[in-house]
Amino acid sequence: MKTSIGEKLNALRCARGISQKRAAELLREEGIYVTNQAVSKWETNLTQPNAEQFLALCRIYGVKDVMAEFSVASGRSLLNAEGRRKADEYVGLLIASGMYKDESDDAVRTARIIPVFRLAASAGTGQFLDSDEYDNIEADSSVPESADFGVRLAGDSMTPRFADGQIVWVHRQETLDSGETGVFLYGGDAYCKRFERSDGVVRLVSLNAEYRPIIVDPEIGLRVFGKVVG
Repeated sequence: MKTSIGEKLNALRCARGISQKRAAELLREEGIYVTNQAVSKWETNLTQPNAEQFLALCRIYGVKDVMAEFSVASGRSLLNAEGRRKADEYVGLLIASGMYKDESDDAVRTARIIPVFRLAASAGTGQFLDSDEYDNIEADSSVPESADFGVRLAGDSMTPRFADGQIVWVHRQETLDSGETGVFLYGGDAYCKRFERSDGVVRLVSLNAEYRPIIVDPEIGLRVFGKVVG
């Protein structure tokens, strides 16, 4: 009987002695924000990981020969059009990572893939950044090299610099200097704001003067997703 991708991922995780909760934690350390429920859904074939998630799982589970482990090449002819598209996406990301590249191969460098979160980080009142909901896109020359992911904004509080519906590109980092613009999680909501610190007080400031600054309560805590770089 052919082993499904979910069954294979389950077997690899169990062989490493990693729980689903720990797998999700390790993915978050890789910058892929998913829950242990997402890991469970992958292993039971209710959903499938995207290419970036799949590659990260391979790294976590110590898979060195992805093509052989998952029989991607030999099984491609058995897939429908959507299956072949996903297989090609996986292969492209494997090559782009450089981890599995044949050093004798002088092929043209593959396109850069970057995730863009589907749900808007609010530039107004704030919406939770659902880290399970994002698309991988092929980055062109307009995307800064330092960008790790993109977020589509909602609202007008960051005009005129950023417009409603615009994608901002973010470099993943946990701290910011005062005056830098970033993407934050505060009180269960995600924000794109300018970070300001003075006299021991932290504020998340809108560029649109119609919006009052958010005074950060130390008791609630502020998480920095990263610095906006474009």
